[in-house]
Amino acid sequence: MRYLIYAIIFLSFFDLFTQLPIMSTFAESVGASTFVIGLAVGMYSFSNTFGNIISGFWTDRKGPFFVLITGLFTTGISLLLYHLIHEPIILIIVRFVHGLVAGLIVPAAFTYLANITEKDKRGKRSAVSGAFVGIAAIAGPAFSGILASRISVPSVFSITSIFMLFLGILALFTLRKITISKTSKKEDKLQNSTGVIGGFFKNSMLVKAFTGAFFLMFSQGVIAYLLPLRVQELGFDSKVTGTLLSTFGIVAVLVFLLPTNRLFDKIAPVYTLAFGISLMGISQILLSISVDMIYLYLALACYGVGFGFLFPSINSLLIDSTSAENRGKAYGYFYAFFSFGVVVGSMLIGGLPLSIQEGFVLTGVILLAFSLVALIGNRKNVRKTQLDPNRMN
Repeated sequence: MRYLIYAIIFLSFFDLFTQLPIMSTFAESVGASTFVIGLAVGMYSFSNTFGNIISGFWTDRKGPFFVLITGLFTTGISLLLYHLIHEPIILIIVRFVHGLVAGLIVPAAFTYLANITEKDKRGKRSAVSGAFVGIAAIAGPAFSGILASRISVPSVFSITSIFMLFLGILALFTLRKITISKTSKKEDKLQNSTGVIGGFFKNSMLVKAFTGAFFLMFSQGVIAYLLPLRVQELGFDSKVTGTLLSTFGIVAVLVFLLPTNRLFDKIAPVYTLAFGISLMGISQILLSISVDMIYLYLALACYGVGFGFLFPSINSLLIDSTSAENRGKAYGYFYAFFSFGVVVGSMLIGGLPLSIQEGFVLTGVILLAFSLVALIGNRKNVRKTQLDPNRMN
């Protein structure tokens, strides 16, 4: 059953990454202006943020099974709606719906995974789930990029839809066998009245998990925006960008799957978080000064190691800082920060009057500063912090 959840996590992120190479050109093909193209690309992340938060609340109230099944079937149907697009306004509506319902899946899936994982293996399990995210990041763009040149973009989405609906049917008959505790309406009202939601943002370890998720995707947004420009500026072929991103993804997956994943259960996650985000910051600075191709690949390999350490760390922090009764809401906010981070990263750096090199340096400094902030706090309780609704007034 755990591997079915891994498959759902993979396909959810695969759905996200298949959009990257084809959405801009598809929007242009239906007559979208430059502004509307940007809006269409960003609309998914915008509505996905709200979907994540809704998923968190529903997961704690209804249980992850109901939310996960709903997300899989509605996302599968929303992917078929791309066949109906013939003008920009319909594209924007479909993107909003797609992002909203897709946002239901990931918080529910990770809540499922966290609640059936032994505490002494939560770091390793988080690393394995991260590997599926990394594989999706490598396979998704290649899949859609190749197929879109041979069949229509809506047909590419239809293939993903078929897999999504198949997993929905499989999960419907398989995951219902797993009993996961959920919050009753009475308990939910009590928790809200005692400030559990506000308590999420008073718990220092959980705040570090949220901000770690934000800065991870903030960095990704900057990479997605600046790396192609940097490669072009240095006079390399545009294909180099793809191989550089593949290098990062492959290295991250190796960190997730090799015996290095045992470290996440032996070292307090706040330390592996700080190490990972530091490497990502250093790699951003290296990208600003590298002019030879070999150094660009080394910088992205460094970035991959950092990503490989950061992702399991923030997941472990969240698991350690929550209980089964409120973990759904926590994951909802967690992935809302994910979605928000990639939008802020690209928009902030794109909106500031900075050169490409200065953009990388600023991002690197921000990430390094956060790594220092992450080490501040009560280190003795790093791995034992639990959210107690009765103590969050």
